[in-house]
Amino acid sequence: MVRRAGNTRLKSARVAAGYHTQQAFAEALGVDVRQVRRWESDTPPWPHPDMQERLTNLTGQTMEALGFTVPAGRDQPSAQRSAAVPPRSGVGHLPAVPSQSGATMQPASVAADYENVTRSHRHLYWSVAPTTLHPAVGAHADLGCTLLAETAGRTRRAVAAALAETWLLAGRIEFFDLREPDDAGPTLLRALQAAGEANDSLLGSAILAHSAFIPGWAGDRDTAMERMVAARTYARRAPAPAEFLAWLNAVEAECETRCGNTRTALHLIAHAEETLAQCSEHPTPVWMDWFSPARLAAFKGNTQLKAGHLPQARTTLAGVLDQMLATEDKQRTVIYGDLAAVEAASGQPQEACRYACLALDQLEITWYATGMDRIREVRRALTPHQHDQCVRDLDERLYGWATTVNALSR
Repeated sequence: MVRRAGNTRLKSARVAAGYHTQQAFAEALGVDVRQVRRWESDTPPWPHPDMQERLTNLTGQTMEALGFTVPAGRDQPSAQRSAAVPPRSGVGHLPAVPSQSGATMQPASVAADYENVTRSHRHLYWSVAPTTLHPAVGAHADLGCTLLAETAGRTRRAVAAALAETWLLAGRIEFFDLREPDDAGPTLLRALQAAGEANDSLLGSAILAHSAFIPGWAGDRDTAMERMVAARTYARRAPAPAEFLAWLNAVEAECETRCGNTRTALHLIAHAEETLAQCSEHPTPVWMDWFSPARLAAFKGNTQLKAGHLPQARTTLAGVLDQMLATEDKQRTVIYGDLAAVEAASGQPQEACRYACLALDQLEITWYATGMDRIREVRRALTPHQHDQCVRDLDERLYGWATTVNALSR
């Protein structure tokens, strides 16, 4: 006897969407696996209207492309009629799920391949110059948008999650490394849209919290706190690990500090320390590589500095230097800058200049606009000592050809 192949169109679309077994596909559709077997048989029965919509949404194909035949006397299903409408595109919209019967469909393996490059960019962020990395990250985001239009189901969601992380990285570079908040805002919005496509609430929370930095650093507390409320709401849906919740407190503390509310900020940091000390039931996501106990201490030291608690700030920041990894050049620049600010506020210009020069040494290795901002703040604080030799020596470093051109070009 000749073994019949069955409904190969539905089988192929199922696998391309990332559902490698009939059981997984059945669970996604909310039906019994026997129903999937019937649909993948040589004579698949015509699904009910609600199932038609689920099938087309999960696979990105029309009912005809999935191997189904419209029963005689039936009108074309609404899901198939809508397939004739081209995907909506333009600013602010991600590509729609492909629905044309002739649309290119990528294999499920494309998600892992795309994620691998996203992971590499995440690692490269800590050492590659931002002006070099940013264009590569942007091009990778463009590729992700194209892949979204050629994937469906689990594959599309996986690509969307990696795309959200890619846009988040681009937004971080724009805001922290290049000091381009006007560009970072729209980029983070695209990241949030992609996280929505992936239905990844925790990643959405991380994006919203990063977006709170923009108004927070500008002194717009109301907008920053509104975004933090949204970030915490999304985190509750996840659920979130303790380290993530501690980071949310640290972000809110940073915004409060920038808005002059240091007492509130210190309270938030204390709560973050308590949260971080707890054992978490949930694993920290791999993409959250920007936070640690040392990073929390760095937040705390900066807030103590702004609050005028100089001896405490000096002790905290010196402890951060001891805890930092050798690869954390960007963060080391910030810590040196804050220590310089502590010494400047303490009336110790020589120590302030020494730390500022150490920060400049780090900037020559890896540029970081946030670090340069710290040094400029220190130099302004040293105005009463500008005729001292140590400050003049600092100016020679601060306004050297390479440093000046680097700063003015951003």
